[in-house]
Amino acid sequence: MTQETPTGISSAAPFRPVLTRHADAETCADPSSVMTLLADPADTADGFTSYRSTFAKGAVGAPAHFHTRATELFFVISGSLQVLVDEEVTVLEAGDFLAVPPHTPHAFAAAPGCEADVLFVFTPGMGRFDYLRLLGRVMRGEADPKEIAESAERFDNHYVDSPVWRAALEASA
Repeated sequence: MTQETPTGISSAAPFRPVLTRHADAETCADPSSVMTLLADPADTADGFTSYRSTFAKGAVGAPAHFHTRATELFFVISGSLQVLVDEEVTVLEAGDFLAVPPHTPHAFAAAPGCEADVLFVFTPGMGRFDYLRLLGRVMRGEADPKEIAESAERFDNHYVDSPVWRAALEASA
């Protein structure tokens, strides 16, 4: 696709503009969060994947894991998000941004006593929507939890043990 820039110079765009209206967005829910699916790799020529998660007070988001291909970006819209990056636990507040590069262990949860509303972006794009749908099915008892472990390569989601993260979760319980 060729677009004309404001200066009148043509440039080749890698994909068409992506507009996801809130009213039309697919949502996935589990007891602790609602995920609004915004843009997947099919929409962005594999450039990025994006979704928004709203976490209930103190809800656990994801255990310690890493990605081998994608950088995961976090932007806290409101509330507070507790995150693990490598072996450090910190709290992101509304307006904070975090970029986690490939091969970096990380985890996240709503901060103790807080809700969190977070925009997630993966670049390059990853097929995360099917992963989020699978998580919802597991949480609702409609799928076997071993399907998550079996999908590690497909979704580039590799779980690791983190005593630091376990201790942080236990301290906030």
